Amino acid sequence: MLIGFAIWTLVASLITAILYAWDKRAAQTNRRRISERTLLGWSLVGGWPGGWIAGRWLRHKTYKRSYRIQFALAATLNLLGLAAVVYASFN
Repeated sequence: MLIGFAIWTLVASLITAILYAWDKRAAQTNRRRISERTLLGWSLVGGWPGGWIAGRWLRHKTYKRSYRIQFALAATLNLLGLAAVVYASFN
């Protein structure tokens, strides 16, 4: 179960990082953007590590306070889910 969770986190992180890069490029070229709801949704379902790394690397979504708060909440909820899975697997 934990291996599956790790694989899913890697896949979701890759997708989230790609979405961040796409959104950053769209912002620079005045094209249609990826919605914050989509970025936060992928962060919530396990892509937060990729979102965090891409955000720092690309300097994207790092200054908007309301987004950062929602991102932190998504990451925290995901980590609580992981803790529940780990706890359940050992009990």
